[in-house]
Amino acid sequence: MQEILATNKLSIEKSHAGRRGVRFEKPQFSPDKYVPAKYLRKSVDRLPEMTEQDTVRHFTNLSRQNYCLDSHFYPLGSCTMKYNPKAYDRLSALDGFANAHPFAPEEAVQGTLEILYNLQELLKEITGLSAFTLQPAAGAHGELTGILTARAYFDAKKDKKRTEVIVPDTAHGTNPATSNMAGYKVINIHSGPDGRVDLNALQNALSERTAVVMLTVPNTVGLFEKDIRQIADMVHKAGALLYMDGANFNALIGVAKSADFGVDIMHLNLHKTFAAPHGGGGPGSGPVGAAAHVAPYLPKPLVEKLPNGTFTVRGKMPKSLGKMKSFYGNIAVCLRGYAYLRQFDGKTLKEIAENAVLNANYMRVLLKEAFPAFFDTVCMHECVLTIQKDKMNGVHTTDVAKRLLDYGFYAPTIYFPLIVPEAIMIEPTETENRDALEAFAKALCVIFDEAQKEPQLVKDAPHNQPVCRIDEVGAAREPNLHW
Repeated sequence: MQEILATNKLSIEKSHAGRRGVRFEKPQFSPDKYVPAKYLRKSVDRLPEMTEQDTVRHFTNLSRQNYCLDSHFYPLGSCTMKYNPKAYDRLSALDGFANAHPFAPEEAVQGTLEILYNLQELLKEITGLSAFTLQPAAGAHGELTGILTARAYFDAKKDKKRTEVIVPDTAHGTNPATSNMAGYKVINIHSGPDGRVDLNALQNALSERTAVVMLTVPNTVGLFEKDIRQIADMVHKAGALLYMDGANFNALIGVAKSADFGVDIMHLNLHKTFAAPHGGGGPGSGPVGAAAHVAPYLPKPLVEKLPNGTFTVRGKMPKSLGKMKSFYGNIAVCLRGYAYLRQFDGKTLKEIAENAVLNANYMRVLLKEAFPAFFDTVCMHECVLTIQKDKMNGVHTTDVAKRLLDYGFYAPTIYFPLIVPEAIMIEPTETENRDALEAFAKALCVIFDEAQKEPQLVKDAPHNQPVCRIDEVGAAREPNLHW
């Protein structure tokens, strides 16, 4: 049927000479009167010639081939793909915010500055840290900001011997990359058999060369670092700083404050924990917070409240590392994060974290027989499962993920973290109800049964998608980047 309706064709393949959606009058002037000849096109680009109706149908049908939170359960582990309230989108699109010029004088954008100041204060409240910058444009950008803040801290102390950053193998993959970009040598340490930091390995790695220890809390196998206070003491005794990757803060918000763990620097992802749109490369926001002794080195400027009640970004920060982004950051995402925190009180935020943890553990228990957790213990925000190779008849994790598409579910994160063989990482978040979780688990159990009875059916999946199996190695080595 798709071949008959030609819904799988490119727009240029649907083009017919003379078809158009809008008719314009011929211009009354020559363009070279206003535009220098060197900037004028020498030939007309080949664009599809389609009616408005054909164009609408083309892009509507394309949109129906996508998976998104508005249409499907989106269980990407370590990414917190929660539902984004539409009211927040409306808020960020209000003219007073959306049409504000970046160079507008402070007196013309006092409302925006007040919200940003209040967001800084709210982030300080939920983490216990002393100051926050809203400049970073994403989580990885926040990591880089945090590590450069640490570098500025040590540079000010003239401590040049600290050239190493310790990163456990349960950290987000961006952590070692960020440290390397900042000019540090990355020291990777292995986790213990329980999936948490091996204290002996950490102690052996710590030295006078250690600048920062980066911990993802909860870590990428979905577990809380139960020895976090002892880890912080070890790090500080070595003269280093403790960095917390707070991308998984959805499991802790309202429950625990990072400062109480001994954290010196951390980033948060507004586009994850705080229900702003996420995916496709942006927009994002990765605010960075710091304890009092590190706060002076954060990027400038911070929004400050003056004694007369007005707000400014002209505060002096002589020790600051400088700016990490033009103007003040992704304001539209900050607005959504602010609305999220104003909508819920502390008790409700705690319930959000508790429900996120409950959903992940419910999923872990539902799938225990078919896809057991690699670390068989209570998890936090996500459960990391694996396959039972002796029962799968050659079916691998990638086959399971592709077969899920046939049942109307977006695939979870697979083959990450690397310390888990055939990993299936599922993060339901608190926004999914019990019906959705049980339907997803049922689909996985059906796939498990298919692997016993018809393994080739799973290996050939997906069967009902616009694009089925491709030569992934060939596509990577010889990508076709144009039509």
